[in-house]
Amino acid sequence: MTIETYRDAWGIPHLRAGSARELARAQGRVTAHDRAWQLEVERHRAQGTSASFLGASAVAWDVLARRARLADTARRCFEALERRDPETAQWVRSYTAGVNEGLPAGAARTPEFARAGLAPGTWEPWHPLAVWLTTHILFAGFPAKLWRERATRHLGPASVPLFAADGPATAGSNGWLLAGSRTTTGHALLAGDPHRYLEAPGVYQQIRLACPEFDVVGLAVPGVPGIAHFAHAGTVAWSITNAMADYQDLYRERLRRTETGAVLALGPDGVWTEAERHTETVETAGQPPLRIDILETPRGPVITEVPEAGTEGEAEALALRYPPRVTHDLGFTALLPLLRARRVADVDRALDSWAEPVNVVHAADTAGGTLHRVAGRVPLRSQVNRTRLAPAWLPGHEWQGWHETPYGELTDGAAVMANQRGLAAPLGVEFAPPHRADRIRALLDERRTWSAADLSAIHMDTHLASAAPLLDRLAALDGLTPEAAALRDRLLVWDRRMDADSTAAADYAAVRSAVVRHLAAHPAFAPLTETSTEAPTETATAAETPTEAPTETATETSTEAPTETPTKSPVGSSAELPACPEPLLPWLALIPRIAFALEHLLRAEELYGVDRPALVRAALEETAADGPAGTWGDTHRLAPWQALPERPYDGPALSGDHDCVLCTTAVPGLTDLSARGPAARYVWDLARREDSLWVVPLGADGVPGAAHHTDQLPLWTKGELIPVDTDWERLELVEETDTDV
Repeated sequence: MTIETYRDAWGIPHLRAGSARELARAQGRVTAHDRAWQLEVERHRAQGTSASFLGASAVAWDVLARRARLADTARRCFEALERRDPETAQWVRSYTAGVNEGLPAGAARTPEFARAGLAPGTWEPWHPLAVWLTTHILFAGFPAKLWRERATRHLGPASVPLFAADGPATAGSNGWLLAGSRTTTGHALLAGDPHRYLEAPGVYQQIRLACPEFDVVGLAVPGVPGIAHFAHAGTVAWSITNAMADYQDLYRERLRRTETGAVLALGPDGVWTEAERHTETVETAGQPPLRIDILETPRGPVITEVPEAGTEGEAEALALRYPPRVTHDLGFTALLPLLRARRVADVDRALDSWAEPVNVVHAADTAGGTLHRVAGRVPLRSQVNRTRLAPAWLPGHEWQGWHETPYGELTDGAAVMANQRGLAAPLGVEFAPPHRADRIRALLDERRTWSAADLSAIHMDTHLASAAPLLDRLAALDGLTPEAAALRDRLLVWDRRMDADSTAAADYAAVRSAVVRHLAAHPAFAPLTETSTEAPTETATAAETPTEAPTETATETSTEAPTETPTKSPVGSSAELPACPEPLLPWLALIPRIAFALEHLLRAEELYGVDRPALVRAALEETAADGPAGTWGDTHRLAPWQALPERPYDGPALSGDHDCVLCTTAVPGLTDLSARGPAARYVWDLARREDSLWVVPLGADGVPGAAHHTDQLPLWTKGELIPVDTDWERLELVEETDTDV
């Protein structure tokens, strides 16, 4: 039998084989050819071995990955998959066989291997599960519970809703579904854009998988077989957004070291139970190896430092409890049924076995069916577990089963999800502000029917509704210097669009950043600037070594600004919290927290005694004195993450901002560069799949200098989409491979 590899004009692989297993092998091989460096970086990150070739900057992540037991969890999940679903397990094995076949040639064409002194390794069947788990371990934002704990201790409980807002560590998305009654063809349209850390190579792989059972085009995760998140199977299509669900817990553990070196953990029954313990070695290029304790209590893996041998008395640490560690299930049993789906009912059944990340799903088929539901596993447990650190030694914090899956209906023929509080509200704690969702809905309502080609305009909308509170504060100022008054007057007539060529947008961003910096420097927030990290993670941060965007969480309250807040900071608890692992420190950083909660901070009736009119005045005068800011695109530029950067990335100027539909996130007060934004854009047309459209930030090929490495970047920047070409006659056959799979 033969596996055929075709390429379209953009270098996107179209694969055709005689069976699903042969196709998985082809997908693994072509991914290794196009993304060898990316695959090996992700495999090593999942195993906590990336510092062995990336150096000291990767040590912190490797330590966290090992302590969180990511690789061990993936192994256990694959072993369980073999028992539950042998067909899918064999399909995954075929994918890894293809990766191993393609890696040598893929590495030979990729310069990063030589620069890092890395030879390609051998993939094992559990590695795709490890990549999936590592990619999504921070999606539910469990580190945000550390922030809430700190904020509550120093500022009181009212600070939690005050700072509740979508932030730069969030993996979100825009997604909308239009039923046939709202389209020019009478068939449904799905569109959107996933927001993730923008990486080079990109986090999504455009691909087509065809065999006698199915013919699916979509966006795959490199290192994982199939097409899970965004796909068009001809008669049915589906897409997802992050549900912002809370399904991971952090427990405060009381530990005691015995004379024999064993570590005991105090449980809710008052009994000290011996924890599982062993040591591992983290190899670091150019440095001595690092030995670390790996510890696991009945709640989960301990992710912070544990007491040294011989330590007297008790010490506290943090344990992470997450569903796949408990259930040994990453939801891979859904992947083949999704590819085989023909109607929304098939998608719905497949998603019943989805595990994580927890998503809001849109789907539609050519028979007029639509689907709007949540997919994933969220545990039932106490409110404390969901919002803050749960004390492991007290009863009442155990998991008590799983939430039921919420379903939703279309409103006036449309469903819109942009991580706002809505369908998934019972499952989450903190959600994105409603601006993106409200704006998409308003734009869709401007006309009754839409075509696939029309929807790219919504992708690129730059209106910034969250500018209102700061502009209101500026409007209330008087007695300004002439320069500040002129700047204020320009902003008050600004159209509130964050366009790259806009000088007013640049002026607004400059004033906003100054306000954020002044707020962060106020003594009321000084206790929140204290940072405690655990040794020995000296150099890496999550910003330097992202997995996937750490996602948002927070309190059970609304993200609407509270009407009252304390005017005086309460005395914090005297009990010290365990040191925070360094990759989680971005969740504790004050400037981003203030930047993305600025609406709330400016609208609250009182703010810990902060004189906000004086502060906004000072920020405005300071910005005016600095002179013209230029255009927004002068400083708001693409800055994707690279595992081994050769030089600073010189990205193009970007329109958009964090709360725009065109969500190109910067961190006001810190940088205008954007490291998070649309990792792809898509429009799935159920009338004719060949009228569907898509684009990624860079290109299909992960090799620098290759013809298709960055050829989609100009289109992505301008908001243009390329057609989904499914005509085999127009594709170029580049390889035929005989196989005995």
